[in-house]
Amino acid sequence: MANEERRPTPEEMLARAKAEEERRRRGKLKIFFGASPGVGKTFAMLEAARTKRKEGLDVVIGWIETHGRKETEALTEGLERIPPREIEYRGVRLKEFDLDAALKRRPALLLVDELPHTNAPSSKHARRWQDILEILDAGIDVYSTLNVQHLDSLNDVVAQITHVAVRETVPDSIFERADEVELVDLTPDDLLQRLKEGKVYIPEQAQRAIESFFHKGNLIALRELSLQRTAERVDVQMTTWRREQGIAVPWTARERVLVAIGPAPQSADLVRAACRMATRLGAPWIALSVETPEFHRLPAEERDRAQAHLAMAERLGAEPLVITADNVAETILTTARQRNVSRIVVGKPTHSRWRDRLRGSLVDKLVRGSGPIDVLVTKGELEQAERPLRPEPRLPAPLREYAIALGVVFLSTALSWIGRGFFDLADEAMIYLLGVLFVASRFSRGPAILASLLSVAALDFFFVPPFFTFTVADVRYVVTFAVLLVAGLLVSGLTLRIREQAEAARQRERRTAVLYMMTRSFAARSGVADIAEAAARHVEVLFETEAAVLLSGDQGALLHRGGSAGELVQSEKERTVARWVYEHGRQAGFGTDTLPVAKGLFLPLTGGKGTFGVLGVSLGDRAQPLTPSQRQLLDVFVNQTSLALERAMLTEQAQKDKVTVENERLRSTLLSAVSHDLRTPLAAITGAATSLQQERSNLGTEGRRELLDTIREEAEHLNRIVSDLLDLTRLEAGAVAAKKEWYPLEEVVGSALARLETALAGRDLWVDLPSSLLLVPLDPVLVEQAFINLLENALKYTPKGSPIEVTARLSDGKAQIEISDRGPGIPPGEEKKIFEKLYRVAGTGAPSGTGLGLAICHAIAAAHGGQIEARNREGGGATFLLTLPIEGTPPEMPRDEKP
Repeated sequence: MANEERRPTPEEMLARAKAEEERRRRGKLKIFFGASPGVGKTFAMLEAARTKRKEGLDVVIGWIETHGRKETEALTEGLERIPPREIEYRGVRLKEFDLDAALKRRPALLLVDELPHTNAPSSKHARRWQDILEILDAGIDVYSTLNVQHLDSLNDVVAQITHVAVRETVPDSIFERADEVELVDLTPDDLLQRLKEGKVYIPEQAQRAIESFFHKGNLIALRELSLQRTAERVDVQMTTWRREQGIAVPWTARERVLVAIGPAPQSADLVRAACRMATRLGAPWIALSVETPEFHRLPAEERDRAQAHLAMAERLGAEPLVITADNVAETILTTARQRNVSRIVVGKPTHSRWRDRLRGSLVDKLVRGSGPIDVLVTKGELEQAERPLRPEPRLPAPLREYAIALGVVFLSTALSWIGRGFFDLADEAMIYLLGVLFVASRFSRGPAILASLLSVAALDFFFVPPFFTFTVADVRYVVTFAVLLVAGLLVSGLTLRIREQAEAARQRERRTAVLYMMTRSFAARSGVADIAEAAARHVEVLFETEAAVLLSGDQGALLHRGGSAGELVQSEKERTVARWVYEHGRQAGFGTDTLPVAKGLFLPLTGGKGTFGVLGVSLGDRAQPLTPSQRQLLDVFVNQTSLALERAMLTEQAQKDKVTVENERLRSTLLSAVSHDLRTPLAAITGAATSLQQERSNLGTEGRRELLDTIREEAEHLNRIVSDLLDLTRLEAGAVAAKKEWYPLEEVVGSALARLETALAGRDLWVDLPSSLLLVPLDPVLVEQAFINLLENALKYTPKGSPIEVTARLSDGKAQIEISDRGPGIPPGEEKKIFEKLYRVAGTGAPSGTGLGLAICHAIAAAHGGQIEARNREGGGATFLLTLPIEGTPPEMPRDEKP
């Protein structure tokens, strides 16, 4: 069947480009993979490294374990080694791979043997594969070695085959993300021969190995596992390549696996089984944990184990999911249907059959309700050191509840004794039953059981013949006693369950309310500091502990922007963990495998351009560890906080970019104005002065006078340009404040017209002022300058001889002054732009200016609390309207006294 090619979508192309960019940035990892020790992984790695060395590559040995093999040791000669780091632990000097020295040396290729090795305490990372991840993030290529029994998903299978538990494991995600895997294979017979010849271990160790681990059957099984795992990885690579090439694969249905896990120890094996199944199917898988009310009564170690199982599933590639509910089977089936799951993996029941008959079987409910979904039931082996799962005993009820239960029984006895002449035994039993139901509905199980037992005893002692004895003459009374006892137990059990459900509902409501309030607070805030503070406070309220938000500042420094400024911020150890999380984009600190000695759990705040901050939560001093649902909620908080902070940061950056663009535009316009409007008068002045300086000039008296007039006029023009620039700068900077005083408006207008008398010569000027004296609170100097600028603008942009009209009036408590002309008018859409700095109307044919006059008018109007606007007139021309507010009452003008 021919492959059908299709064009990749833009999303696929973008994802491919991002993946390629990530691959170029990170170092490349090559794993030499084998079925067991002794197959020659380290030897093959050294041979490949020496080949790279001959090609001119900078190759350095970070850590090599030769196990005394001479052939392997010979291959290390001539290769640079990084000295090991020595650590003293319990009086013993341990040697470990020096991660910091390797990062400082930064070779092109680093050899780090034994990928699953557990580092000594106080190391930066708990495992060597975590060291290698940091090296890869630094852009350094790495060669390493790995045996099949160290893969996390195959750990239980290897233990079942070899009867040897391997404690050091590597997540399968590390194996999958390797850029290259080279299978180093050797037949079992050849390996056993090498073992006997002492080429794997020394003779004594070799004999013990043959008797325990190195059985031929074990080696055959391990070889099959290694070949199968390598083939699965090649199949994944092939599928990826076909997808990248746009070759459509005909899938009839998409498999999806769901594994139900909990705090039971065998859940770890269920996770591994589901991982293997999903890998073989090439399907995504979900690890589901259902938190029932009983979950919160479990010991802290059991809750920690549930969180560890979820973490392991996520490490193996699963999607962790935590749901709080009462019915486990219904929740699993509902989630499976919603997520289009094809297979459900659950563990075999380990409790007695009677428990299933009394409370129902989870497996039976899943099988009966699964419909088309396959349910796979597998067995998980309990570790010998693990104890069966038992809930923590409930806290004993307070003595007050027992006293009330005793009082209720006494009251029931008194009522029955008072009415013994009217009541028969059934009525008296009902009174006692009512008391039992009252106690059971309000208190815990202990007081309810006490009330039930005392009621039966009191009924027998006082009201069942023979009286005042506990002897029962009629067997029928035993039924009455049983009803009282069972009723108390049933009602108390139902009441307890309702209370637990109500408490769980309150917890869910509280978490939902906090998440809703946090989302609302994010929406109501726009500043980065406000959002960071709100996020930290909400985390502190929900988890009842300290939290802090650290965001990147100048030169990559982490700055405290919200939350508590306690140990999370002040402690150098905690800040070191936060710095590592920021640099690597992975969580670290308390409860993780990376720097677990810290008191705080630090989670990266990541956006579209990478990690920009860290959220720290102090969990080391917390009384109770986080439950899986709380951990999932914390992840939701981190995601929401990242989105809100990224939005705020993008908004701030957009504002900065806008200011930068505006400043750049202003600078370009100003340079243009300086290059033209300043150079023109300077050129005229220079030319005229040069002509006057020529000794042999034929200029007469009239010619010299004209040149001097030119120098004076251009100097005045240049002075106006510089003055406008300085005035506008002072006005916008607030250096010039409007000194308002009550001043006649007609005097300001008259003064401005007088200063422009020469320029207005030959124009028809119409001035219409109020007949009565109009006093306006203004700064006469600034307003006069505004009038002059408006009149000069009219003179510049109107034909010579065209009329100019000046009108002033009082309207709605404001002084309005209009300056109108009969020029070409204002181009549509530019009525507001003409008041911007350095803006000039193009294509008018008028002399060019600096574009500052109208901007100064706008600044003067704003300084007075007024406004200025422009519009076109009917019949042609433009009108500029300056509005000044009149606040307060003008003083009374003194009257002229008659002699």
